Amino acid sequence: MVFRRRQKLRWWQFAIEGFWPRAGWPRVITYFRHRIRRLPDTPHKVARGMFAGTFVSILPLPGLQMVLGGVLAWAMRGNILAALLCSFISNPLTTPFFAVASIGLGQWMLGQDAFLSARMIGRAFEEALGDLWHNVVALFTPETAQWGGLAHFWDRVFLPYFVGSIVIGIACGLVAYYVTIPLVGAYQRARARHLRERREKRLLSRGDDGGGQ
Repeated sequence: MVFRRRQKLRWWQFAIEGFWPRAGWPRVITYFRHRIRRLPDTPHKVARGMFAGTFVSILPLPGLQMVLGGVLAWAMRGNILAALLCSFISNPLTTPFFAVASIGLGQWMLGQDAFLSARMIGRAFEEALGDLWHNVVALFTPETAQWGGLAHFWDRVFLPYFVGSIVIGIACGLVAYYVTIPLVGAYQRARARHLRERREKRLLSRGDDGGGQ
């Protein structure tokens, strides 16, 4: 396969690559920019795919961003590959910043005055996971299911996170959309001009060879 590694990464190597790719983030971003410009589609379709992928990648839906981004790009008649490429936006380096901004905005939109620190968010995650594990065990034991931690996590963390991420996702998606159109358009025009000039040079060289015989 084209993108399969020769040597499989171990779990700890995969985690390290998530924070800092072997080639470095600048090279990853450069590759992403060139790959987007070379997509074989119209600038507006590529831009719609970029909007879909950027928007979905910011939502707190881990593991579903690529699928939902592709579906949204298809529904918008955008480039699906562009949406899939945007999945890199959601990574261990950027997610904490999007999370803090989204939760803060979501709290303001929902009228929640209490500010959640990183420690409080971590505590809410811990309580929710504890309830989730307890409820799984309760399916096979006489224990009673507990929902307090999960309810608190939903109300104080996930709901404001999701609401805020919708607004931030739309804003970032629109920026990606309007940046992509001129970028892809300029590249496609330059590429078409380059191919036309090469074709003309090839025809002239053939004509010269024919005239010299």
